[in-house]
Amino acid sequence: MNLLFSIPITIVTAAVMWTFAEYAMHHWNGHLMKGRTDFSREHLKHHATRGYMAPDWKKVLTAVVVSIFLTPASIWLLGALLGVVFSVSFIGSYLFYEWLHLHAHQYPPTGAYSRWVRKHHFAHHFNNPKHNHGVTTFIWDWVFGTLKPVSMVRVPERMAMVWLCDSETGEVYAEYANDYRLMCPHQKRARGAV
Repeated sequence: MNLLFSIPITIVTAAVMWTFAEYAMHHWNGHLMKGRTDFSREHLKHHATRGYMAPDWKKVLTAVVVSIFLTPASIWLLGALLGVVFSVSFIGSYLFYEWLHLHAHQYPPTGAYSRWVRKHHFAHHFNNPKHNHGVTTFIWDWVFGTLKPVSMVRVPERMAMVWLCDSETGEVYAEYANDYRLMCPHQKRARGAV
């Protein structure tokens, strides 16, 4: 097969396969394991603690372990060149996910995609953790029936992202007011929200 065709196809295939791995890790290991695995415990802590992200060394270790198994398997299936391309693209997609996820929590949206990522992800965090497990894409949420369209994200006041509110007034910045609403503890009790 022509390398000008097969290399881009391999890169795209690896990226798509990463999005499935992202969904699977998040949905089946992060949530359904309910704290029975180290990943699930870290993930539940991420949901419960404002600003908490798993330590970098765990992320690096994950990438190394995946590479140790993925690269030889990819080389065996695809040959040396395409196997390495697949493995590097898969790990690159993972690193992009980690960067995107961190930025969603720490920095405001800068365009349509980053706005969507934040609404989709924070609706999962704060409104219904059974839905919207994909961070980079909604495709697998759609496939597995966990996609829930988001209009307004209700954010618990104690969990508000640093970029969401004015530090002087505590109010949601005007540019995010159509997407986010702060929920104070008394509002949650009054509405019976979880």
